[in-house]
Amino acid sequence: MDLSEQEFKRIRNWVYRNARPVDLARWKFHFEKGPADAVLSALSAYQNEDGGFAHALEADSWNPCSAPIQTANAVEKLLEIHWEDGSHPVIQGILQYLDSGAEVEGTTWKNVVESNNIYPHAPWWHTSSNSTAHSMFNPTAILAGFILKYADRSSRLYQRGIEIARELSAFFLTDPGIEMHPLKCIVTLIECISDAGLQEQLPYTRLQAAAVDQITVLIKRGAGEWSGYSCRPSVFIQSPESPGYAGNAALLHEELDYLLQTRNEEGVWNLTWSWDAFEREFAISENWWKTHIVIENVLLLRAFGRYSPSLTNSCS
Repeated sequence: MDLSEQEFKRIRNWVYRNARPVDLARWKFHFEKGPADAVLSALSAYQNEDGGFAHALEADSWNPCSAPIQTANAVEKLLEIHWEDGSHPVIQGILQYLDSGAEVEGTTWKNVVESNNIYPHAPWWHTSSNSTAHSMFNPTAILAGFILKYADRSSRLYQRGIEIARELSAFFLTDPGIEMHPLKCIVTLIECISDAGLQEQLPYTRLQAAAVDQITVLIKRGAGEWSGYSCRPSVFIQSPESPGYAGNAALLHEELDYLLQTRNEEGVWNLTWSWDAFEREFAISENWWKTHIVIENVLLLRAFGRYSPSLTNSCS
């Protein structure tokens, strides 16, 4: 079973009815030949004057104050569209924020900031949370990767980014048995090391090998474990070139069948989590997250040939 043209159009219509501008720009970029700079234009609405991001770009926290996690979310969207121009104001703003020292403890950026507590948020973004998403790697590895990719190599910030990347690499290689979210951050750092051409300056090959081993450890081994908030193969494998695909290909293709079978009555996918608080705000964030999941899942189906790329032109 593949995604049909009719079902693709149904999903597209849902996105057009429910997506916020930044996610609609992402949808258009990926599936309708939309311009990449439209994504940056939409992203800029979430960027504060200090260059950091806020305002529920990370849809589980409605904090209007700049935060490292929100800024890392912006970075992930920039990497997703393979943005290269480091002179763009959005990029320069992020570099300014990271260079300011805001929300830094030692050599890492704070995972949770105190101002989160004042505004609607998921429980794992409260300062008292013991979530496994909170670690030295999340979001510091993502932000360090951004610095390596975009910062001026003669700058103080770039030197700091290299030092942080070396420190995180050493910690990870010493104890690679980390959880899903921190490992995703490490994988992003590895990708940025490659993008920046720094494979010789950092332990790139060892990092890749250790990440692949831990990906295989973390992936849940069948559909019976995928219905909740769990580590499905697609958390790390988005294309045949993704780390970990070679050893987990059969599981990934099983997940593609699972995705096609588990869409809801609207033709999209339900969340596997909730906030258990702030019900009105979560109802809004839920649709923002659903749109993000739609984009990820349709990209995954396309990457592995489960719908024809020609469909991308049928709705332009």
